Amino acid sequence: MKNRTSKIRTEEECCLKHRAEGFAQSPKGFTLIELLVAIIIVVILTSVLLTRVWFYQEQAEKAAMEQVASALQSSLVMQYGQLLTTGMEADAKMLVTENPVSWLMQRPHNYSGEFQDINLAAIVPGNWAYDLGTHEMVYVPYRTDYFIPGKDGKKWVRYRVRLEYAAARRTVPKADARKDSMVLTSLLFEPVEPYHWLIREEK
Repeated sequence: MKNRTSKIRTEEECCLKHRAEGFAQSPKGFTLIELLVAIIIVVILTSVLLTRVWFYQEQAEKAAMEQVASALQSSLVMQYGQLLTTGMEADAKMLVTENPVSWLMQRPHNYSGEFQDINLAAIVPGNWAYDLGTHEMVYVPYRTDYFIPGKDGKKWVRYRVRLEYAAARRTVPKADARKDSMVLTSLLFEPVEPYHWLIREEK
C-alpha cells in the first residue's frame, strides 16, 4: 500500500513538473512568433515609407526644375523689354540663340555649363546644361521612377526659346498696302516636346 501511494505521488509530481515546464516554455515560443510578426510589419512599413519618401523627393525635384524654367521665362520677357526701350526690338530673333542662363543675375547652383552637341552621359543627373549646337537648355533628372522618356527615348527635359509672330493689322486700304509686316506676339521658354513626369498613379 505504501509503495502504491509513493508511486501515485511520483506520477503526480512528474505531471506537475511537465506542466510547469510547458508553461515555462510556452511564453518563449509565443514571444518568438511575436518577434517575427513584428519584424515583418516593420519591413513592410519601412518599404512603404521609403517609397513615399522617394516619390516626394522626385516631386520636389520636378518643382525645382520648373521653378528655374519659370525664372528663365521671366528673364526672357525682361530681355525683350530692354530691346523695346532701346528701340532694338528687331534684334529679338537673337534671343533664340542666346544662352538663357546669361540673362539671370545668379546662375542655378546645378548648372553644369555649355556643351557642344550635348549627350546624356555628359550631364550629371540633377543638373542643367546648355547645348550650343541646338540652342536648348537641358535638364537631366536625378530621380526618374515616375519619368517617361520622350520620343528620343532619353530621360531628360529639353527647353528652347520660341518667338511667335503674327501679321500686323492693316491701317490703310488693302489696295494701298505693301507687303504685310509681322509683329512679335509672344516669347516662350518652353519644352521642345511635352514631358511626362509624375503623371502616373503613385506606386
